[in-house]
Amino acid sequence: MPKQLEGKVAVITGAARGMGEASVRRFVEEGARVVMADVLDEEAKALAAELGDAVLYRRTDVSQSEQVEALVAAAVSHFGTVDVMFSNAGVMGDPQKDFLAEDFTSFERTIGINLLGPMLGAHFAAKHMAQNGGGCILTTASSSALYGGHSIVPYRASKAGIIGMTKALAIDLGRYGIRVNSISPGPTRTPMTLAMDDLPEDHAEAFIDVAMESMRSRMPLGRLGLPEDIANAAVFLASDQAAQITGVDLPVDGGETAGNCENTLEKMQARFLELMQA
Repeated sequence: MPKQLEGKVAVITGAARGMGEASVRRFVEEGARVVMADVLDEEAKALAAELGDAVLYRRTDVSQSEQVEALVAAAVSHFGTVDVMFSNAGVMGDPQKDFLAEDFTSFERTIGINLLGPMLGAHFAAKHMAQNGGGCILTTASSSALYGGHSIVPYRASKAGIIGMTKALAIDLGRYGIRVNSISPGPTRTPMTLAMDDLPEDHAEAFIDVAMESMRSRMPLGRLGLPEDIANAAVFLASDQAAQITGVDLPVDGGETAGNCENTLEKMQARFLELMQA
């Protein structure tokens, strides 16, 4: 079976773990050469060493313009081109902070990484792609951008910005043969989603199970997402099979954003019966 990304060169940010790591692995499996970007040196270097000559690691703070420019330049220098820019790096911010207590330090960092980072990636990658026949720009958004909820206001705002940016760039860059799409993961078992760095190590798994059960209850398919689900969507959108797809945000969320999967009619009928029997 032909590999879907044979001969393509991709840049993937947030590549050291979670959805980024899964995407690096899948892209390489499908024949791509990958420039990995992250700030988690130890994990990223271990992954690069495992995958060999098909990958190159560059430490990159995606909120810094000169570092993103250097990242794209390194991909062109090392592999000859950039066909796919997948801006996946992201942070949750402080999920516990009440908005009224927000000092905007966390907000600025969250927007810098989650929204400015993908915009910088698109800018520098598109400069190369526009001169070389086009390409594909992908960004990781989030299902949380598509509805409101308690807390993580900066995170939701940054991810909603990505969806708006995706549509705007699809129109702006289409004349160069550049496709622009985003992926909105739903509840997915990754370190960032669960803010695992803040959990006591001896209770981490128990906390994770509680959090995941709560998330699963919102999903019609009843299954939590895996990093590989996002990687598979990214491979498809980066491939020539998606040649006519641009300006799209693809939810990969087990149906979470399709609507409320709670059976409210059944609950209402049960309550009616209680009232009639009272």
